[in-house]
Amino acid sequence: MSAVTISPKYQVVIPKSIRESMDLHPGQLVEVVQYDDRIEFVPVRSAKQLRGFLAGIDTSVPREDDRL
Repeated sequence: MSAVTISPKYQVVIPKSIRESMDLHPGQLVEVVQYDDRIEFVPVRSAKQLRGFLAGIDTSVPREDDRL
């Protein structure tokens, strides 16, 4: 876990290890989400970038008889 400091302009620097592991780049759009007492930054990805990210997902879940 990494700690960051909020600047006087309310800015934070995302640590290098996190930027690299999530392939973040300057100018990239991120969504800011508040959950109770925490803040999350979620990278906004285009539909083209998301293509195939669910490949191999297990779809064998119990279903009701009236569902396909």
